[in-house]
Amino acid sequence: MMDVFAGAKERVVTGVALAVGILLIGYVDNFFLMWLTLGAIYLLAFKEALKLFSIEDNDRLVIYAGVLWLIAAIYPYGDDLFVLAGVAYASAVAFNKEVTWKNFLPFIYPTAGMLFIFTMYQEYGVYSLLWLLIVVAMTDVGAYAVGKSIGKTQFCETSPNKTMEGVVGGIVVATISGSFVGLGIVDFSVSFVISFMVAASSIFGDLFESSLKRAADVKDSGDILPGHGGVLDRIDGYLFGAVVMLVLLRGLV
Repeated sequence: MMDVFAGAKERVVTGVALAVGILLIGYVDNFFLMWLTLGAIYLLAFKEALKLFSIEDNDRLVIYAGVLWLIAAIYPYGDDLFVLAGVAYASAVAFNKEVTWKNFLPFIYPTAGMLFIFTMYQEYGVYSLLWLLIVVAMTDVGAYAVGKSIGKTQFCETSPNKTMEGVVGGIVVATISGSFVGLGIVDFSVSFVISFMVAASSIFGDLFESSLKRAADVKDSGDILPGHGGVLDRIDGYLFGAVVMLVLLRGLV
Protein backbone atom coordinates (compact mmCIF):
# COMPACT_ATOMS: atom_id res chain seq x y z
CA MET A 1 0.00 0.00 0.00
CA MET A 2 2.87 2.39 0.76
CA ASP A 3 4.13 2.01 -2.81
CA VAL A 4 0.89 3.53 -4.02
CA PHE A 5 1.69 6.80 -2.25
CA ALA A 6 5.47 6.75 -2.79
CA GLY A 7 5.31 9.13 -5.72
CA ALA A 8 3.11 11.65 -3.98
CA LYS A 9 5.28 12.75 -1.04
CA GLU A 10 4.89 16.50 -1.66
CA ARG A 11 1.14 16.12 -2.08
CA VAL A 12 0.85 14.14 1.14
CA VAL A 13 2.96 16.62 3.13
CA THR A 14 0.87 19.55 1.93
CA GLY A 15 -2.34 17.62 2.57
CA VAL A 16 -1.31 16.77 6.14
CA ALA A 17 -0.32 20.38 6.83
CA LEU A 18 -3.68 21.60 5.51
CA ALA A 19 -5.55 18.99 7.55
CA VAL A 20 -3.74 19.97 10.76
CA GLY A 21 -4.49 23.66 10.16
CA ILE A 22 -8.15 22.97 9.43
CA LEU A 23 -8.52 20.74 12.49
CA LEU A 24 -6.96 23.41 14.72
CA ILE A 25 -9.37 26.03 13.40
CA GLY A 26 -12.23 23.59 13.92
CA TYR A 27 -11.05 22.86 17.46
CA VAL A 28 -11.05 26.58 18.33
CA ASP A 29 -14.55 26.77 16.79
CA ASN A 30 -14.76 30.56 16.74
CA PHE A 31 -17.32 32.15 14.41
CA PHE A 32 -15.11 35.07 13.32
CA LEU A 33 -12.07 32.84 12.77
CA MET A 34 -14.13 30.39 10.70
CA TRP A 35 -15.65 33.23 8.66
CA LEU A 36 -12.21 34.75 8.10
CA THR A 37 -10.61 31.44 7.10
CA LEU A 38 -13.39 30.40 4.75
CA GLY A 39 -13.42 33.93 3.34
CA ALA A 40 -9.71 33.79 2.54
CA ILE A 41 -10.17 30.41 0.86
CA TYR A 42 -13.16 31.76 -1.05
CA LEU A 43 -11.41 34.83 -2.42
CA LEU A 44 -8.36 32.82 -3.50
CA ALA A 45 -10.62 30.28 -5.20
CA PHE A 46 -12.67 33.10 -6.76
CA LYS A 47 -9.56 34.63 -8.33
CA GLU A 48 -8.56 31.24 -9.74
CA ALA A 49 -12.07 30.80 -11.15
CA LEU A 50 -11.77 34.13 -12.94
CA LYS A 51 -8.76 32.77 -14.82
CA LEU A 52 -10.45 29.47 -15.62
CA PHE A 53 -13.48 31.31 -16.99
CA SER A 54 -11.16 33.70 -18.91
CA ILE A 55 -12.71 36.77 -17.27
CA GLU A 56 -10.54 39.87 -17.47
CA ASP A 57 -12.53 42.29 -15.30
CA ASN A 58 -10.85 40.88 -12.20
CA ASP A 59 -10.56 43.65 -9.62
CA ARG A 60 -14.17 44.82 -9.63
CA LEU A 61 -15.57 41.28 -9.42
CA VAL A 62 -13.22 40.38 -6.56
CA ILE A 63 -14.50 43.44 -4.69
CA TYR A 64 -18.09 42.30 -5.27
CA ALA A 65 -17.16 38.85 -3.97
CA GLY A 66 -15.59 40.42 -0.88
CA VAL A 67 -18.72 42.46 -0.22
CA LEU A 68 -20.86 39.35 -0.58
CA TRP A 69 -18.72 37.55 1.99
CA LEU A 70 -18.91 40.52 4.35
CA ILE A 71 -22.70 40.34 4.17
CA ALA A 72 -22.53 36.61 4.89
CA ALA A 73 -21.00 37.45 8.28
CA ILE A 74 -24.20 39.15 9.42
CA TYR A 75 -26.86 37.43 7.30
CA PRO A 76 -27.56 33.89 8.53
CA TYR A 77 -28.64 32.23 5.27
CA GLY A 78 -25.71 32.09 2.87
CA ASP A 79 -27.57 30.08 0.27
CA ASP A 80 -30.13 32.88 0.11
CA LEU A 81 -27.33 35.33 -0.64
CA PHE A 82 -26.35 33.26 -3.65
CA VAL A 83 -29.92 33.49 -4.98
CA LEU A 84 -30.10 37.21 -4.26
CA ALA A 85 -26.80 37.74 -6.09
CA GLY A 86 -28.33 35.98 -9.09
CA VAL A 87 -31.39 38.22 -8.99
CA ALA A 88 -29.22 41.33 -8.71
CA TYR A 89 -27.03 40.28 -11.61
CA ALA A 90 -30.02 39.36 -13.76
CA SER A 91 -31.36 42.86 -13.10
CA ALA A 92 -28.03 44.33 -14.18
CA VAL A 93 -28.10 42.27 -17.38
CA ALA A 94 -31.62 43.47 -18.12
CA PHE A 95 -30.69 47.10 -17.46
CA ASN A 96 -27.34 47.23 -19.27
CA LYS A 97 -26.85 45.30 -22.51
CA GLU A 98 -23.07 45.49 -22.06
CA VAL A 99 -23.24 43.32 -18.94
CA THR A 100 -22.77 39.64 -19.87
CA TRP A 101 -23.69 36.48 -17.99
CA LYS A 102 -20.12 35.20 -18.32
CA ASN A 103 -18.97 37.46 -15.49
CA PHE A 104 -21.52 35.85 -13.17
CA LEU A 105 -20.00 32.38 -13.51
CA PRO A 106 -17.57 32.83 -10.57
CA PHE A 107 -20.59 33.79 -8.45
CA ILE A 108 -21.92 30.31 -9.14
CA TYR A 109 -18.63 28.45 -8.88
CA PRO A 110 -17.03 28.60 -6.32
CA THR A 111 -19.34 31.10 -4.56
CA ALA A 112 -22.36 28.82 -4.09
CA GLY A 113 -20.32 26.00 -2.57
CA MET A 114 -18.46 28.29 -0.16
CA LEU A 115 -21.68 29.94 1.01
CA PHE A 116 -23.22 26.52 1.60
CA ILE A 117 -20.18 25.46 3.61
CA PHE A 118 -20.43 28.55 5.79
CA THR A 119 -24.19 28.17 6.20
CA MET A 120 -23.77 24.52 7.20
CA TYR A 121 -21.34 25.61 9.89
CA GLN A 122 -23.88 28.15 11.16
CA GLU A 123 -26.79 25.72 11.20
CA TYR A 124 -25.19 22.40 12.17
CA GLY A 125 -21.93 23.39 13.83
CA VAL A 126 -18.30 22.58 13.27
CA TYR A 127 -18.94 18.83 13.52
CA SER A 128 -20.85 18.92 10.23
CA LEU A 129 -17.75 20.39 8.57
CA LEU A 130 -15.67 17.59 10.06
CA TRP A 131 -18.11 15.10 8.58
CA LEU A 132 -17.86 16.78 5.18
CA LEU A 133 -14.07 16.90 5.44
CA ILE A 134 -13.79 13.18 6.21
CA VAL A 135 -16.22 12.06 3.50
CA VAL A 136 -14.56 14.07 0.72
CA ALA A 137 -11.03 13.32 1.92
CA MET A 138 -11.71 9.59 2.14
CA THR A 139 -13.27 9.69 -1.33
CA ASP A 140 -10.00 11.14 -2.65
CA VAL A 141 -7.79 8.77 -0.68
CA GLY A 142 -9.86 5.70 -1.50
CA ALA A 143 -10.10 6.57 -5.19
CA TYR A 144 -6.36 7.21 -5.41
CA ALA A 145 -5.37 4.03 -3.58
CA VAL A 146 -7.80 1.70 -5.37
CA GLY A 147 -7.24 3.36 -8.73
CA LYS A 148 -3.46 3.07 -8.49
CA SER A 149 -3.70 -0.51 -7.23
CA ILE A 150 -6.25 -2.16 -9.50
CA GLY A 151 -7.71 0.59 -11.68
CA LYS A 152 -7.98 -0.32 -15.37
CA THR A 153 -11.29 1.01 -16.71
CA GLN A 154 -11.40 4.70 -17.62
CA PHE A 155 -14.21 6.51 -15.81
CA CYS A 156 -14.71 9.33 -18.32
CA GLU A 157 -12.83 11.40 -20.86
CA THR A 158 -12.96 14.56 -18.76
CA SER A 159 -10.39 13.11 -16.35
CA PRO A 160 -8.47 10.36 -18.21
CA ASN A 161 -6.51 9.25 -15.12
CA LYS A 162 -9.64 8.55 -13.09
CA THR A 163 -10.75 4.91 -13.20
CA MET A 164 -14.11 3.27 -12.55
CA GLU A 165 -12.50 1.00 -9.98
CA GLY A 166 -11.02 3.99 -8.19
CA VAL A 167 -14.29 5.90 -8.20
CA VAL A 168 -16.23 2.95 -6.78
CA GLY A 169 -13.50 2.27 -4.22
CA GLY A 170 -13.43 5.90 -3.13
CA ILE A 171 -17.19 6.09 -2.72
CA VAL A 172 -17.30 2.83 -0.75
CA VAL A 173 -14.48 3.88 1.60
CA ALA A 174 -16.00 7.34 2.11
CA THR A 175 -19.52 6.03 2.65
CA ILE A 176 -18.41 3.55 5.30
CA SER A 177 -16.21 6.11 7.08
CA GLY A 178 -18.75 8.91 6.84
CA SER A 179 -21.63 6.74 8.04
CA PHE A 180 -20.01 6.39 11.45
CA VAL A 181 -18.80 9.98 11.68
CA GLY A 182 -22.28 11.26 10.85
CA LEU A 183 -23.73 9.50 13.89
CA GLY A 184 -22.82 12.61 15.86
CA ILE A 185 -25.63 14.42 14.04
CA VAL A 186 -28.08 11.87 12.60
CA ASP A 187 -28.97 8.19 12.87
CA PHE A 188 -27.12 5.54 10.87
CA SER A 189 -29.52 5.19 7.94
CA VAL A 190 -29.58 8.94 7.27
CA SER A 191 -25.83 9.15 7.81
CA PHE A 192 -25.30 6.38 5.26
CA VAL A 193 -27.45 8.07 2.63
CA ILE A 194 -25.86 11.48 3.13
CA SER A 195 -22.31 10.08 3.16
CA PHE A 196 -22.94 8.15 -0.04
CA MET A 197 -24.48 11.12 -1.84
CA VAL A 198 -21.75 13.50 -0.70
CA ALA A 199 -19.03 11.06 -1.76
CA ALA A 200 -20.61 10.64 -5.20
CA SER A 201 -21.12 14.38 -5.63
CA SER A 202 -17.52 15.11 -4.67
CA ILE A 203 -16.38 12.92 -7.56
CA PHE A 204 -18.34 15.11 -9.94
CA GLY A 205 -17.07 18.24 -8.22
CA ASP A 206 -13.59 17.07 -9.13
CA LEU A 207 -14.71 16.30 -12.68
CA PHE A 208 -16.30 19.72 -13.07
CA GLU A 209 -13.10 21.49 -12.15
CA SER A 210 -11.19 19.18 -14.49
CA SER A 211 -13.52 20.20 -17.31
CA LEU A 212 -12.84 23.87 -16.56
CA LYS A 213 -9.09 23.32 -16.60
CA ARG A 214 -9.32 21.36 -19.82
CA ALA A 215 -11.32 24.19 -21.43
CA ALA A 216 -8.78 26.74 -20.17
CA ASP A 217 -5.91 24.47 -21.27
CA VAL A 218 -4.16 24.50 -17.88
CA LYS A 219 -2.93 21.67 -15.67
CA ASP A 220 -3.82 23.28 -12.33
CA SER A 221 -6.04 26.16 -11.24
CA GLY A 222 -3.02 27.75 -9.54
CA ASP A 223 0.29 26.99 -7.84
CA ILE A 224 -0.22 28.14 -4.26
CA LEU A 225 -0.34 24.59 -2.80
CA PRO A 226 2.74 22.39 -3.50
CA GLY A 227 1.70 19.02 -4.88
CA HIS A 228 -1.93 20.08 -5.22
CA GLY A 229 -1.85 23.14 -7.48
CA GLY A 230 -4.38 25.84 -6.66
CA VAL A 231 -7.07 26.27 -4.04
CA LEU A 232 -9.78 25.06 -6.41
CA ASP A 233 -7.75 21.91 -7.05
CA ARG A 234 -8.01 21.17 -3.33
CA ILE A 235 -11.61 22.18 -2.59
CA ASP A 236 -13.41 21.14 -5.81
CA GLY A 237 -15.04 18.11 -4.21
CA TYR A 238 -16.12 20.10 -1.15
CA LEU A 239 -17.88 22.72 -3.27
CA PHE A 240 -20.28 20.10 -4.66
CA GLY A 241 -20.37 17.98 -1.51
CA ALA A 242 -21.35 20.86 0.77
CA VAL A 243 -24.37 21.75 -1.35
CA VAL A 244 -25.59 18.15 -1.31
CA MET A 245 -24.91 17.69 2.41
CA LEU A 246 -26.74 20.85 3.51
CA VAL A 247 -29.75 20.15 1.29
CA LEU A 248 -30.03 16.57 2.57
CA LEU A 249 -29.51 17.58 6.21
CA ARG A 250 -32.36 20.05 5.91
CA GLY A 251 -34.58 17.56 4.10
CA LEU A 252 -33.87 14.39 6.07
CA VAL A 253 -33.24 15.60 9.63
